[in-house]
Amino acid sequence: MGRVALVTGGTRGIGASIAKALQAAGYTVAANYAGNDEAAAAFTAETGIATYKWSVADYDACTDGIAKVEADLGPVEVLVNNAGITRDGMFHKMTRDQWSQVMGTNLDGLFNMTHPLWNGMRERKFGRVINISSINGQKGQMGQANYSAAKAGDLGFTKALAQEGAFKGITVNAICPGYIGTEMVMAVPEKVRDSIVAQIPVGRLGEPEEIARCVVFLASDDAGFITGSTLTANGGQFVV
Repeated sequence: MGRVALVTGGTRGIGASIAKALQAAGYTVAANYAGNDEAAAAFTAETGIATYKWSVADYDACTDGIAKVEADLGPVEVLVNNAGITRDGMFHKMTRDQWSQVMGTNLDGLFNMTHPLWNGMRERKFGRVINISSINGQKGQMGQANYSAAKAGDLGFTKALAQEGAFKGITVNAICPGYIGTEMVMAVPEKVRDSIVAQIPVGRLGEPEEIARCVVFLASDDAGFITGSTLTANGGQFVV
C-alpha cells in the first residue's frame, strides 16, 4: 500500500479523475462525497476506491470522517481539497443563504478538512495539501461573487499555510482549472459551450484527466521544492 490520499468531492467530475489518477500512481485513495449515494456506489464498483460520506462544511463531520478514513486506511498524507458547489446569481439578487452555502463548502471546507490533519502531518514531517481553486478565483466572474470570493480565499489560504508547513516537510499548493469538460459543463446548451470555447486560446475545453495529472505531480516527491504556488491550467484563457 502506498501513501494514503484523501480527495474531497472525489466521486464525480474532476474529483473522480483525481482519485483514479492517484490510485494509478500507487496511492491508497479515499474519496469523500456529500450527497449522491448512487454515484458514490457506482464509483466504488468501478474503481474499488473506498468512499466516505460527509459535508466538508461541517467541522465535526470532517473530524469524524477523517478519523474513520485513518482507522480504515492509515494516516492521511495527501489531502486534495476539491469539493465545491455553485449557487450563482447576480449580487443584487443574491441571498445570504447562497453566499453562506458557497463559503461553507468552498472556503470553510479547506479549514475543516486541513485542520484535523495538520498536526499529524507536522509530527510525521511530511504532507501534501492540494487545493482546487478556479480561474474565477483569479479573474472574477459576473454572477459568481460568492464563488469567486471563496476561490480567491483558497489561494490566500494556500500561500499562508505553505509558509507554516514548509519547515515541517509539508507543501501546500493550489490548482486553478479553467473550463473543464465535466458532466456539468457538457450539460449546458451547445451555443453556450461554443461561446466559452471561443474565449480559450487552445480552442477546446480542458479534460478532467489534465487536472488530475497536475495533482499527481504536486503530490509526488518530485514536487518537494514547490510550495505556496498556484498551477494555472486554463488553456491560456487567463494568463497570470
